Order: sequence, then structure tokens, then C-alpha cells
Amino acid sequence: MAEKRQNTITPHPSKEPEIGHWLGAFQDARQRTLEQLEGLIEPVIDWLPPDEESSIGAVLYHMALIEADWLYTEVLEQQPPPQVEALFPYNHRDAQGHLTQLQGFDLAHYLSLLETVRSLVLDVYQQMGLTDFRRPRSLEAYDVTPEWVLHHLMQHEAEHRSQIGSLRYRAERDIF
Repeated sequence: MAEKRQNTITPHPSKEPEIGHWLGAFQDARQRTLEQLEGLIEPVIDWLPPDEESSIGAVLYHMALIEADWLYTEVLEQQPPPQVEALFPYNHRDAQGHLTQLQGFDLAHYLSLLETVRSLVLDVYQQMGLTDFRRPRSLEAYDVTPEWVLHHLMQHEAEHRSQIGSLRYRAERDIF
């Protein structure tokens, strides 16, 4: 008999238990993405759909870049340090506003980017108190809390996980 699946949130270590529950959900979203990527091979990562949609590689790069941007711009209210900027040498979008298409990187490259940025996010949130977690940051166009940033990043990841699933299905059908 198959092992019964546990649909629960395992809190992530954190100074504040409530934030730990949010981080557990955040990590669950990432685990689901990693499961979607299992067994992905380079031709599928680089496959470009005929309708000018992004490649899986471009989507993964975008996910890591956006997570880093939200961490530094909205949560920490500062520019990313040079070592983080160096992780993202390519412009986010091309002149037409499409995600920049990257070619020739293997899955390990993208997973490393995602993991590096995720570690940075977790390090910041694990040390955060509830007051700071809920303190609005006032940017020019909007106010935002770190709490909402986690909510947004989980949605962002889920939306792109669905996109990756669709791209993978189409690429594998086209290539094989």
C-alpha cells in the first residue's frame, strides 16, 4: 500500500513561529516546482515555442531574479549587493518586453540560482520579528509588507510552475 500523503505545512525554522508557518508554505511552493522540473533535459529547457512564449530556462531565470528583486527592493529597501547582482548578468526583458531568452544553461544552473536566492530570502525572514514582517514599506507606486511579499512570491511561483508544465508538455511533444 502506498504511503499516505501528508498535506500539512511544516513550519520552517524562524525567530517567530507565525513567520515560520509562512516560510513553510513558501518552501512547499518551491518543492512543488522542483517536482515539476524532475528529469528535465537541456533541449526541453531551451525549447522556444512558436508563439513567442518564453523558454523554461527564461522562466526559471525570471523567477529567481524577481524573488531577489522583491527581497532587496521591497523587503530590505536597498540595492542588492554586487554578489547578488552578479547572479543576474542578463537584462530581465528584451526590447519587446518579453522575458530574455537564455540558451545553453543546464537545469543545475537554474536550480543553483533559485536555491541561492531562496537561501537569501529565508535568512532575512528567519531573523525577522512580526512587527517588521507587517511593517509597510512605502515605495513610490505602492506600500507593501514583507508578509504580502511572501504571499505574492508564492503566487508568482505557482503561476510560473503551471507555465513550465505547459511548456514542458509542448516541448517534449515537439522534440520527441
